[in-house]
Amino acid sequence: MQGCSFGDIRLDRRGDAITEQIVATGSLVLRRFGGGRSGELAAARFLASSKVTPEAIIDLHATRTAAAAQGRRIVAVQDTTEVNFSGRDRSRRGLGPGGDGKSLGFFIHATVAVDADSETLLGVLDTQIWTRPQEDTGKRRQTTAVEEKETMRWIRAMKAAHLRLLQSAAKRIHVTDREGDFYALLARVPDGDDVVIRARHDRRMPAGGTLFEQADTWPDLGEAIEIVVPPRGPGDKPRKARIVLRANRVRLGKPEAKVRTPDPAQIDIGLVEVRELEPPARVKPVRWRLLTTLPTATLKEAAEVVRLYRLRWRIEQVFRALKSDGLALEETQVEEADRLFKLAALGLTAAVRILQLVDARDGSDRPATDAIDAALIEPVAAIGKTLEGKTEKQRNPHEKGNLAWLSWIAARLGGWNCYYKKPGPKTMAIGWRQLAAMISGFVIATPDLAAYGADV
Repeated sequence: MQGCSFGDIRLDRRGDAITEQIVATGSLVLRRFGGGRSGELAAARFLASSKVTPEAIIDLHATRTAAAAQGRRIVAVQDTTEVNFSGRDRSRRGLGPGGDGKSLGFFIHATVAVDADSETLLGVLDTQIWTRPQEDTGKRRQTTAVEEKETMRWIRAMKAAHLRLLQSAAKRIHVTDREGDFYALLARVPDGDDVVIRARHDRRMPAGGTLFEQADTWPDLGEAIEIVVPPRGPGDKPRKARIVLRANRVRLGKPEAKVRTPDPAQIDIGLVEVRELEPPARVKPVRWRLLTTLPTATLKEAAEVVRLYRLRWRIEQVFRALKSDGLALEETQVEEADRLFKLAALGLTAAVRILQLVDARDGSDRPATDAIDAALIEPVAAIGKTLEGKTEKQRNPHEKGNLAWLSWIAARLGGWNCYYKKPGPKTMAIGWRQLAAMISGFVIATPDLAAYGADV
């Protein structure tokens, strides 16, 4: 239901259909989401087209994400994931070594937008997909400019999110984990934007001592507060933790380097230290040190920094939905690197779509236009009416036109009976496919919609 503008209406429609099939089948394996030999061949031709690029796939999705961000405080969360074909790399072509330096693979660095207040996932803002060269280039890291390193992906992503959201979001806050902690990124935050970055380096301070030692001397900001700690990985569950906070301003000095950079000699920035009290047995206690340009003078301000950093778990959800816990990108039989990158971009947008529908099942004030075109609201409403039953529980309780309302319709089409347990990702995916198929007929009969890319 979301157009992909490749300059060819046939490719537009095929791209839409493939995305819906990926969501519906929960798979990135061509023979599964193709729905048959003809569908498999059509998907293969789509991925082989020179007009289809990962950038074009992400660009249109990011345009929709920017529209959804209108007037809102947005957290732009970025992170990197690896797709490693260990044990499945014999016939892969055009790929370099993965993170282990042995098996073939590639990397995805994605930035997603999260509503800072409702904490809902709005969509993808930027994606960089690449593979490493087969042989070492021989360059030394110490004598290589940051612009020529993989590290530059963090700065590029920050700038891309800034430009994408500049005309729509009321506030832009960039959040990264420890890999994003390097001086050049801190020095190049776009004007008007803020950052929250988990500190990785215990830097030597200009006035003596180290950054972490300095934070250890600060007093606690009031009494302990309770937070929910996101899961650390597959199989882990969120847990509650009692934490105390310390915060102050610090001055970081530019590290010595063999390559000159235009970055300032010093940066003044806030630091919030998070320390867990009485952690459960055999559980690693929370100990975060967060570098931020946001205010940190009071307990309330520091706690808000911590809350915003916790939203980083949304991109981890997206990556899990894309890989082994969801769409299983590693299992695809696509062999060529170029086609794999396109499939990864499609999978990323599909993973976001699934998570949006699951998020919305308990109620959401986000508009349905986060997932479908505005012109499709009325036909979806007509479909939804036929799914309502006689009892109160069998009626859509959500306001027409919001994402929760759309999620309820998808769940019903997926077989949910409105009773017992809540609909999960598989039910939502099946229902989404049914909804897409039903709307296709409406769009075909309405040429104006197809002309504007509202086809399914």
